Amino acid sequence: MNPLILLFICLPALEIYLLIEVGGQVGALNTVALIFLTAIIGLYFAKHQGLRTLKSGMINLYQNKIPIYEIMSGASIAIAAFLLIVPGFFTDLIGFMLLVPFTRKTLFNLTLRKETKDNNKSQNKTIDGEIVKNNKDEL
Repeated sequence: MNPLILLFICLPALEIYLLIEVGGQVGALNTVALIFLTAIIGLYFAKHQGLRTLKSGMINLYQNKIPIYEIMSGASIAIAAFLLIVPGFFTDLIGFMLLVPFTRKTLFNLTLRKETKDNNKSQNKTIDGEIVKNNKDEL
C-alpha cells in the first residue's frame, strides 16, 4: 500500500485519538485552548527561528559561502509552522521538534548520511574496458 495513503489515514486517526484522550483528562474547552496556545507559541518561535536563519544565511552570502544549511532550515521551519497550524498534538510535537535547532541538525545529519551512503554505493561501480588498436589502411 502507498505510504502516502497510510499517512492520510493514520495521521488524522492518531490526532483524533489524542484529542479525545487529552479532552477526557483536562476537559473540552481546555483542550481547544491548548490547541490554540500551541499554535500561537509555535508560530512565534517559527518566526523567531526563521529570522535567525535568514540572518545566518545573509552572513554566509556576504562571506561568499553557499547557505545550504540555512536553506534546509528555512524549509523545515516552514514545514514546522504548517504542522503547528494544523490542529492536533502529534503534529504539534513534530513541528516543535523541527523548530529546535539541535533536533533539526540531527535530522539533517541522519538524512544526509543515508543519502551519501546510497550515493557511495552507486558511485563505486567500475567499468573495465580494453582499448584495441585496429590498424586498417587509411586512405
